[in-house]
Amino acid sequence: MHPQRLSGIFTPNLVPYDSNQNINEAELRRYVDWLIERGVHGLYPNGSTGEFTRFTPEERRRIVKIIADQNRGRVPILAGAAEANVRETIKACEYYSDLGVRAVAIVAPFYYKLSPSSVYAYFREIGQNTPIDVTLYNIPMFASPIDVPTVQRLSEECPRIVAIKDSSGEIPHMIRMIQAVRPNRPEFSFLTGWDAALMPMLLVGCDGGTNASSGVVPEVTRKLYDLTVSGQIDAAREIQYDLVTLFDTMIYQAEFPDGFRAAVELRGFQMGRGRQPLSTEQLADLSTLSNTLQCLLSQHGFTDQPVGGCPTPTGGSAANDPDVGKIVGTVVAELKRRGLIS
Repeated sequence: MHPQRLSGIFTPNLVPYDSNQNINEAELRRYVDWLIERGVHGLYPNGSTGEFTRFTPEERRRIVKIIADQNRGRVPILAGAAEANVRETIKACEYYSDLGVRAVAIVAPFYYKLSPSSVYAYFREIGQNTPIDVTLYNIPMFASPIDVPTVQRLSEECPRIVAIKDSSGEIPHMIRMIQAVRPNRPEFSFLTGWDAALMPMLLVGCDGGTNASSGVVPEVTRKLYDLTVSGQIDAAREIQYDLVTLFDTMIYQAEFPDGFRAAVELRGFQMGRGRQPLSTEQLADLSTLSNTLQCLLSQHGFTDQPVGGCPTPTGGSAANDPDVGKIVGTVVAELKRRGLIS
């Protein structure tokens, strides 16, 4: 076990394709350097954003090997190690351990809808046989959910299980997990995978996040993290508002993760055509989305405006977004109730 808690922003790595839809190794290596140079705390290959289900097991291992080699120990790597069954997942854990990866992230069993008892048994089998630290990965929209009692039980029975990445975006769920686990496992890490609530999650006790937006604007997510953990709340809030706008555009206006791939293209990388076939209408939608994203990124100086320019904003700043205001208000009220802020 590693004594240091997982913390900071771990970037879910997108994978560039060449003209034959194979892994573009040279571009992937360039992308890794770019992310590290712009301040991400760690790398996270083979996650949902990295389309791990669209690669073969051999390709998944190759992706991590390339990233580990290019990284050269500069930042910790949290590698997705979920395979189709326990036996293959443990083999992946062993392989990534040999590469010097800091920890692995394993999603709960998917396809089959399992009971909490089955989810517990699955992770316990892994936790007792892995040579590397394990992060539980809760993403209930795609896999069997990991409930609070299961997280608590696993944290107490399996020293190798050292963290959870939660992509539900539910702040009360995160609070309940922290309350249940931290008293007995103070070194246990809590990471959020929901970019739209990164700041509120950090305020209630999260250690960091695996945030897809950091693969597009690593400078922004790193700044948001630094401002929040240093208590510069007003400045952090403004960045969170902007990040919500960008995140919503990327995740809701295209098939996931094509919106993020389109945005990374605008940052200067040749991502290639993804392996998921797209209809003619979807390709047209991506072209429209690319213009929208280019306008958003140009507001912060990350790229030039598209030909023809961008529309003039008429709705006021993102600070007036009622959904964001509701999230922040809920968190602040909870912190006041607990006496953490006045």
